[in-house]
Amino acid sequence: MTLPVAILAGGAATRLGDLARHTPKSLVDIAGQPFIAHQLALLRRHGLADIVLCVGHLGAAIEAAVGDGAPHGVRVRYSYDGAVPLGTGGALRRALPLLGDAFFVLYGDSYLECDYLAVARAFATSGRPALLTVFRNDDRWDRSNIRSVDGRIVQYSKTNPTPDMRHIDYGLAALRAQVLLPYPEDQPLDLARVYEDLVARDELAACEVATRFYEIGTPAGLAETRAHLTR
Repeated sequence: MTLPVAILAGGAATRLGDLARHTPKSLVDIAGQPFIAHQLALLRRHGLADIVLCVGHLGAAIEAAVGDGAPHGVRVRYSYDGAVPLGTGGALRRALPLLGDAFFVLYGDSYLECDYLAVARAFATSGRPALLTVFRNDDRWDRSNIRSVDGRIVQYSKTNPTPDMRHIDYGLAALRAQVLLPYPEDQPLDLARVYEDLVARDELAACEVATRFYEIGTPAGLAETRAHLTR
């Protein structure tokens, strides 16, 4: 099962300070290439070549650098926020016409070396309209924010984590368009709210991955990712 991939790359990268004041996170240099080049190469290696970049802040610079994706061996299309920043969920809602019925979602600052096709298979067999990858974190890399039981997510909260949450949102989801259609178009929406609503309806499946995540959203994460990809 091959799915298109939405990459959420519209954030302002405030945690990176001056480094990203005039450069979007996607174009921050990592081992001699913009970060997005590493992301696209990773997705291509896993057989994923249909990419929709959801962009906002400095989005035109990303489009100028990446173009249609042909030099990276993928097809890239763009969905812009417009005049109002839409947040992660709102940007995804706006991009639905480009994504079709089912798709992957990942963040523009994440580098995730998991088995994407295995995740797609787990999604297809879950019987639920949404699946979130989870990683047994135990508060090691960030605060754990998920309780998962028997392939289901039964608690999800980035703002009010509880001690029995052992897993963390790994940063990769598989969704059907139907889960976003009830939310208003062109209105700000956080994807975390969508996940919380799905949990409340017992509609969010879990797929545990064993490989740690890398991210460039913080100075420490950026340094780790640079070291990893330089190796």
